[in-house]
Amino acid sequence: MAAITEKTGITRRKVHIQGNFERRAFLFMRLSGIALLILAVGHMLIQHVLNSSTNLTIMFVAEQWNSWGWKLFDFLLLAFTIPHGINGLRNILEDYIHNKTAMKFINLLLLIFVVATLLWAGYAIINFDSTPFMN
Repeated sequence: MAAITEKTGITRRKVHIQGNFERRAFLFMRLSGIALLILAVGHMLIQHVLNSSTNLTIMFVAEQWNSWGWKLFDFLLLAFTIPHGINGLRNILEDYIHNKTAMKFINLLLLIFVVATLLWAGYAIINFDSTPFMN
């Protein structure tokens, strides 16, 4: 629906942008990429620059995971990494698989994998007991 104004002769169109899944997935990839850049670089600086990599033992991790801040940091790293990578895999598969029914099934399997992995990893991080590893 275009309307031409009488004075200038310029055509003006109102564009309605649909909020579909692909648009949200595209936006998620960009935003999670920024978050991952910050989290992953922070992880590398903390684990390998500020601390000697020869000091990375289960006792070191146990000391860190005594704090909820470190647990949250590691969970956020996982919570952005896993869906980001699986969404990238989904985009690649959609380039090669043209059967819509097969893609819906694959998308469902990928979603189940992401949810199960995040729940499993979150449970492991939250319930990690560091007392057996502390001296």
